[in-house]
Amino acid sequence: MEQTAIDRVFNAEKISGWIQRHWLWFFGAVVGAWVLLPWLAPVLMWLGFPAGGEAIYRGYTVFCHQLPERSYFLFGPKAMYSFGDINRVWQYNNILELRKFTGTPEMGYKVAWSDRMVSFYTPLFIGFVLMGFSRWKNRRKTGNPQATSGWKAMPWWIFALTLLPLAIDGGSHFINDIINFGGGFRDTNAWLAVLTNNAFPATFYAGDAIGSFNWWMRLLTGLLTGFGMVFFFYPYLEETFSPPETEEGK
Repeated sequence: MEQTAIDRVFNAEKISGWIQRHWLWFFGAVVGAWVLLPWLAPVLMWLGFPAGGEAIYRGYTVFCHQLPERSYFLFGPKAMYSFGDINRVWQYNNILELRKFTGTPEMGYKVAWSDRMVSFYTPLFIGFVLMGFSRWKNRRKTGNPQATSGWKAMPWWIFALTLLPLAIDGGSHFINDIINFGGGFRDTNAWLAVLTNNAFPATFYAGDAIGSFNWWMRLLTGLLTGFGMVFFFYPYLEETFSPPETEEGK
C-alpha cells in the first residue's frame, strides 16, 4: 500500500520533532563523524583497505589541500615529514600532484586533514561536548529538564578578531605558495629570524614540522577560530532549537 501524502507529512513532522528534541546530540554526532573520519583514512590504508582510505582522501580534497608536508602521519616513525623527506619518495613539486601523496608503508599514512584543519575543526566537535555538559549541569542544578546550557553568544567584534590571525597566517601561506612554493618567505621565515635575532633553533624558522613557527601558527590560529565559531554560533543554534518554555524561562 502506497504511503499517502498525509503519512509522509506526519513522518516528516516526527523526524523534525525528534531532531528538535535531540538536536545537540544529533548535530554533535554529525560533526564528530565529520571531524574524525579523516583519521580513519590512514587506519584503513595501514590495515590493507586502500580503496576505503583513498575514498576518504578524495572526498576531503574538496575541503582541504592535504599537502603532505603540512599533515600528520600515523603508523610511521615521524608524525610529520618535511618537503625534502616527501620529495625523496614522491618526486613532484606541483601542488596538485604533491597533495595526492598519501604515504607509504615505511613512512606511514597521512590524515585526510591538514594540521590546520585538525586544529580548526576539532573545536567544533568539542564545543558540542562542552555545551552538552553545561546543559546537563544546569538541569541537575535547577531540576528543569528543559534547561539550556546558559551560553551567551560572544559579541560579533570579538568573533571577528578570532578570525583575523587565521586570515593573516592562511593568506600569507596562500601568497607564498603561489609565488614560490617550497622556497618562499613562509617556508624559510627569514624575516622572523631577523626580527628575533635568530634566538631560536634553525628548525623553528624553516619548514612545517611539529614545533616550527609555521606549525605553531596553524595550530593556534585554527584553535582560536574554531572556538570562536563555537562561542559565537552555538548559542544561536541552541536558541533556535530550544522550546518556547525554556526561552521564556518558564
